Amino acid sequence: MTDHAREVTPDTPQTINAVPLRHPWRWLAAFVLLLLVALFLFGAATNPAYGWSTYAKYLFDERISQAAWRTLELTLLSMLLAIALGVLLAMMRLSPNPVFKAVAWVYLWIFRGTPVYVQLVFWGLLPVIYQDIRIGVPFGPTWFHITPDEWAFPFVLAVIGLGLNEAAYMAEIIRAGIASVPEGQMEASKALGMSWLMAMRRTVLPQAMRVIIPPTGNEFISMLKTTSLVVAVPYSLELYSRARDIAVGHYQTIPMLLVASTWYLAMTTILMIGQYYLERYYSRGASRKLTTKQLQNLADAQLRTGAGGA
Repeated sequence: MTDHAREVTPDTPQTINAVPLRHPWRWLAAFVLLLLVALFLFGAATNPAYGWSTYAKYLFDERISQAAWRTLELTLLSMLLAIALGVLLAMMRLSPNPVFKAVAWVYLWIFRGTPVYVQLVFWGLLPVIYQDIRIGVPFGPTWFHITPDEWAFPFVLAVIGLGLNEAAYMAEIIRAGIASVPEGQMEASKALGMSWLMAMRRTVLPQAMRVIIPPTGNEFISMLKTTSLVVAVPYSLELYSRARDIAVGHYQTIPMLLVASTWYLAMTTILMIGQYYLERYYSRGASRKLTTKQLQNLADAQLRTGAGGA
């Protein structure tokens, strides 16, 4: 068969001249956006109101770095309390006991239904509300006696206030993660002789972590920023309060806000990177995308199979 005959054969598909689709408006929009960003950056760099000299002076000031460290401590301790209490509340929500379910529901209703700032104000006023605490037998001997001067530490009250509020949200996150695991996983684990606690630890929770980790990481980052509200306790040694105190003393509000924002961005960036690797660790085996090594091994296997068949 000649080339001319091949060209006129009805079964031969026609050649498609593919023309790439052009998007001139996308490039125009990108150019306008970059131009606006450049104009904003130029205006910010040349505007004396930003006080860039003050910003550079206090960016690595010892008081600011210490306040950033206290902010991290406050965030970590509050989240540990929230996670521990959240697990307990989630178990109570999943419990068949109606009393446990009712108590957990009321807790979530109160702490999710009121602003965290209002709750922190109440925790700050706790030494005023309870000026004398005695624990013992009613109308009998007192085992020990607590006064506000002995227990009213602003840092401890801030951790308790943030942790109890966050526990209400963590309880729902953990409950949703556990509920996402099929019930057959628990039944199969019990059929293998595992106890309920062992089945939760070895079977249910590792699978639930794929659902729990992403929102927990978001809550951790949100908690880092929520620590700026502990001034209501009052606790004034965290990052925002320390930057505000320096700004008031030197009448440099804007550059000190930029200093605090830079530190918050740096810490949240580190937390986001940690969250990414933690999510990748717990999502092993869940993705259907093959890695480069797996694709190469699959191609080699197909070549060996083809060679053997030939």
